[in-house]
Amino acid sequence: MNASQRTPHRFTALETVKVPRVMRATFYMLLVGFLAGLAFLIYAPWLQTATGRGAVTTLNPNERKQDINALVPGRIEEWYVRDGSAVEKGDPIVRIADIDPQLIERLQAERQQVDLQLQAAQSALATARLDERRSRELFEAGLAARRDYEQAQIRIAEMEGRVAAAQATLNRADVSLSRQSVQIVRAPRDGFIQSLNAGDSATYINAGDVLATFVPDGAERVVEVFIDGRDVALVKRGDRARIMFEGWPAVQFSGWPSVAVGTFGGIVVAVDQSAQPSGRFRVLIAEDKSDAHAWPEERFVRFGAKAQAWVLLETVPVGYEIWRQLNNFPPELPPGEDAAQTR
Repeated sequence: MNASQRTPHRFTALETVKVPRVMRATFYMLLVGFLAGLAFLIYAPWLQTATGRGAVTTLNPNERKQDINALVPGRIEEWYVRDGSAVEKGDPIVRIADIDPQLIERLQAERQQVDLQLQAAQSALATARLDERRSRELFEAGLAARRDYEQAQIRIAEMEGRVAAAQATLNRADVSLSRQSVQIVRAPRDGFIQSLNAGDSATYINAGDVLATFVPDGAERVVEVFIDGRDVALVKRGDRARIMFEGWPAVQFSGWPSVAVGTFGGIVVAVDQSAQPSGRFRVLIAEDKSDAHAWPEERFVRFGAKAQAWVLLETVPVGYEIWRQLNNFPPELPPGEDAAQTR
């Protein structure tokens, strides 16, 4: 009998137990997934962004929504527009009438009287100059005293003062008459009337009261967003951004803007030097004309519409970006700025 026949087999039950194929497949799947996830975190690029929310506005204050004010006190006599009316530059908006219907006629009569006084003063001045010329000739010929010649010169100075006073009075009368005569408020530029804020002929208004709200046409749109102070130090003029407008269908991937759908390109044109009361900093983003997709028409994205912007910064691994977000660290500095800050 050999040795193998003399030694009994041990752990025969354990030898019959095998790892199930499902468990083995699960193990390999988890291992491959772990390695793939680790490789993804290390090697996959992620574009860092500074995010801000805001609204559509314009750079030029003349192109923003503005109030139409009354030029003179009085009452509303006639409206030429209504809510939503489109107007061109110079079109009448409202006519204002003074509470005294005879005011313009009295101002015109007063002006005529002042004009007559001016003409009389000018005639007197012309006469005084003739007298001064004759007095000078007689004085030079030795036929008149110096005192008469000096009195003639004084007379000219008095008449010149009266002419100047009459001219100033006439100018004031013209200003008063023009202010009361030009009582038609006109549109400052092309646009439309958003709302009328005054009543009818029973409503008395003062000079400067808001009559209507006017919105210009053809304004250059920009997006005004507010960015956290942690990230604003890395945002500068000329940085590119991606914008998502309210009500516009979009699928956004902030770290991979190339695969985003429904977002539009922008360029940072201004960054505030001081924070708003909320602690955030205002950043203005204009349309990127070089982008493949132009911004939606104004009828789709109007002034005041909400928007969200992502200012594009540096590219880092996905794992670093997750670690940064968990620790609430700021994004990476560009290489040139990092060296400059170190010095």
